[in-house]
Order: sequence, then C-alpha cells, then structure tokens
Amino acid sequence: MELQGQMLIGYQQLMGKSGSIRAINPATNQELEPAYGYASAAEVDQACMLAYHAFDAYRNTSLEQRAVFLETIAEQIMALGATLTERAHLETGLPMARLEGERGRTVNQLKLFAQVVRAGHWLQATLDSALPERTPARPDLRMQKIPLGPVAVFGASNFPLAFSVAGGDTASSLAAGCPVIVKAHNAHLGTSELVGRAIQQAARLCQMPEGVFSMLIGAGAAIGQQLASHPVIQAVGFTGSRAGGLALVNTANARREPIPVYAEMSSINPVYLLRGSLNAQNEVLANQFVDSLVMGAGQFCTNPGLVIMEKGESADLFIANASKAITAKAASTMLTPGIHQAYERGCSALSEQASVRLLATGIAASAPNAAQAMLSVCDAEVFLSNHRLQDEVFGPSSVLVLCDDFAQMLEVTSELEGQLTATIHAQSEDYAQAKILLQVLEKKAGRVLFNGFPTGVEVCHAMVHGGPFPSTSNSRSTSVGATAIERFLRPVCYQAVPAELLPAALRDDNPWDIPRLVDGTLTA
Repeated sequence: MELQGQMLIGYQQLMGKSGSIRAINPATNQELEPAYGYASAAEVDQACMLAYHAFDAYRNTSLEQRAVFLETIAEQIMALGATLTERAHLETGLPMARLEGERGRTVNQLKLFAQVVRAGHWLQATLDSALPERTPARPDLRMQKIPLGPVAVFGASNFPLAFSVAGGDTASSLAAGCPVIVKAHNAHLGTSELVGRAIQQAARLCQMPEGVFSMLIGAGAAIGQQLASHPVIQAVGFTGSRAGGLALVNTANARREPIPVYAEMSSINPVYLLRGSLNAQNEVLANQFVDSLVMGAGQFCTNPGLVIMEKGESADLFIANASKAITAKAASTMLTPGIHQAYERGCSALSEQASVRLLATGIAASAPNAAQAMLSVCDAEVFLSNHRLQDEVFGPSSVLVLCDDFAQMLEVTSELEGQLTATIHAQSEDYAQAKILLQVLEKKAGRVLFNGFPTGVEVCHAMVHGGPFPSTSNSRSTSVGATAIERFLRPVCYQAVPAELLPAALRDDNPWDIPRLVDGTLTA
C-alpha cells in the first residue's frame, strides 16, 4: 500500500491544507515522505458530525455484527504484512521484533473485545419483575448499559500500534458501540495512515455507517482542544504527558456538558526489594531490574523509575550489582528527538538535586537521539523532603531510595503519588511485611505485582492498566483489559416499557442468549 499523506474522514481520504508535517526517522534525524496535511477546523467538525450521525446506526448493530467488525479490523491489519512494521521501524527506531510483537498484541486485543462483545456481560442486563400485589406496587424494571456516543482518541508516542490508531482505546470504544475519531500521533504518521486505512476498509466490508471511524492529523494542542470541546464528543481517551492530559481534562470540564477524559499520564512505578528477597537472589534481581529499566529505551509507562529498600549489606551488594549491569548497557534510540531532549532535561534536573548521587551510567550514546541509561541513589529523608524526585523521567533512568527500616519504607510509600504499578519482591520470611505493604500499595496503584518487574502489560480480562492520579485522570477505570469497555458506557433503566419496544438484551426471550440478572438471580 502506497502512502498518500492523507487523513481519513469517514469513507473519504483527504489531504489537509492547514499546514503540513513529515514524520522523522529518530535514528538518523531525516524527514520521511510523504508530507501530511493538517486538518482545518471545518474538517474536524466534519469528522465529528459524521460520527454523530453514525452513532445510532452503529450502537444498534447486533453483538455479532460488532464482533465481526472488530475481527475484520484485525484481519486487515495483518494483511498489511511487512509494510506496516517496516514503516513503524523507520518512524520509531523500535526493533522489528518488538514491532512484530506489538502488532500481535494490537490484533489480539481486537479479538479479545470481539469475544467480550459476543459474551454480553458488559451490558449488565438486569430484570426486576413487576410486583403488582405489593403496596406500593412495583413496576416492571429493566436495566442495561448503552454507549456514551462518539469518542476522541489520541494516539500514544510509545506504542505506535497497541496504543495508537487501532489500539486499546479505539478497540474498547468500538466494542462499546461508540464511533471513534483518532488524532494520529505526529511521530508515526505513515504507520497511522496504514492502520487507519485498514480500519476504513473493514468498515466498508462490514457495511458499517460512514463516520464510525475517522483519523485526523494536526498540531496536538489545537486539534486536541477542538475535539475535547466539540459538543458531539462524549468521551476522550488519551495516553501522554501530564500537561497534555490535564489540558484535555480542563477543557472537557469547562464544557457546557462536561465529559469524561480517560488520560493515562505519569507514573514512576516503585519496586520494593525486601530483605529476604535481596539475600536470596541479589544478582539476579539486579540484572532483571536493569533489563526492565532499559527495555525499549525505557519508554514504557510501567518503567521501574523508583526502587525502595532498607539499608544494609544486601542493599550495598544490590547497588554494586545493578551499577555493574547498567554500565554494560548500550544507548538506545528514543522515539522522537523531542522525547530524547525531554529525557536529557530530566536527567540533568535529577543530577542537580541536592544529596542525590549518580551511581552509574550506561554506554555513552554515539547516534542521534540515543538514551544513555542512568542510575541514581538517595536516602529516604532526601526523597521525603524533595517532591521533585517523584517527577517521571521518561526513559531509562531510575532512583534507588535507601530506608533506615521498614517503618521508614512505609513512610516513603505513604508520600508517593498514584501509580500504574507497584512491585514487591519478597520471600516467605518477608510475608509479614509484604502483607502490610500490599494493603498500602493497593491504595496507591492500579496493579500490584510480586516477584517480577512491571514492564509488559498482558491484555486479558483481569488486567488493570490505570491508577490514582496522576497516573491517570480517572482511577475507576483501566485502559487495558476487557473492563476497558466500561469507560464508554452508562446505565439506562426501562420502566414498564411495552415488550414490543424493549431492546434485545432485555426482552423476555433473551434473543442474544447473554447472561442476565433476573430478580436477583444470575441466569446463563
């Protein structure tokens, strides 16, 4: 498929005329063809109105029709073959193996949501029979979840496939019955066009209403504000910086009709190394930690940016082992020149903090936009007195925090901001402390894991990829996993509605054969 430099509005392909941009190969700093035109305000409005007019037709598709649509998107993405991963490699500098794996994840999450749609649990269909003999009488009451309406999705920089045009936000929105308008990330425009065309083709093949999907290109702040403030947009999905996420939240809250913004923003993902675990596998833990830290040039939202442990010989040994491991790590190309510059600024700001000591760095960079790994250490008192040490440095940088005892470890934990993940490494002799720590961390993070490292997010029914502010703008949801669909739904109760007018999910004959709660009893 030859790239055209076009955005996609409904079934149309258009070249924007309000300025232009080219993607950049971060490994060489060279611009890539073609040029992509920015959408005008009128074209943004056109996409929004198409989505608005498509909403009723799309939300009234059957569960099977919607599931097949999601599966067809997956098939069309796979049909792109090497063209997709080769372009993504040029635009991101990510290894081909990583991109192949990410395409698999993208396709699998589409297939997962197809399964979710067919199962129908997400509708939460509930029937309470009328009680005419009761005083006062109770009418027939039925409830189901319905989609919110058109959703604006912002592609992420660090996952050009899995958190982008056909990523989790798009998949869960479409599964819920919401048309989607994607703002493509300017770092991977060609990748976005290829995937966008795959979705557009799937919509045609499945005879979906025009407007069920559009993909726009534009300057982030301008087009973001227009989408978040447009009256037909009913929710926003975003992955990116805290500043960008909060700007969208503020715009959405200032509307005449405020709407939810599900923004994944910043997290430093603390890792706790308890004494028994350090004593049992010190060198292994150090090597695994460093491998997790530098994976993908540290450009994961679950990157272990903070390690917390008690002072002592085992902590000293861990410091030595981790320092040795990090000095052998080569610098890796970051996703964009801008991200690399931000990483350099973050590392410089960290090195300027009083009483924070640089332990070790990786091999110096010899190519454009390559990140050199960085490991620092400070005492708990320093961390507690300096809130800037909680700032996320997006890249392969981490801070080790040394505590006098377990009580101080809990004090540090109580001061932490909300996190996507928190990790505990513990042996059986540590379980008494681990139990206390777990109860604190479940209030701080969306996912608590034991004896592993947080990089890598499984797409499945039980996964939570969210957490208290500022890791996300809404801690009651997840952007990964089957329950991500719930972000784009709301409940409606139907009171004494004639049987002929009831939606399919609430009819007595249950034509979709979905599980329902009937008079308080769950029925298959």
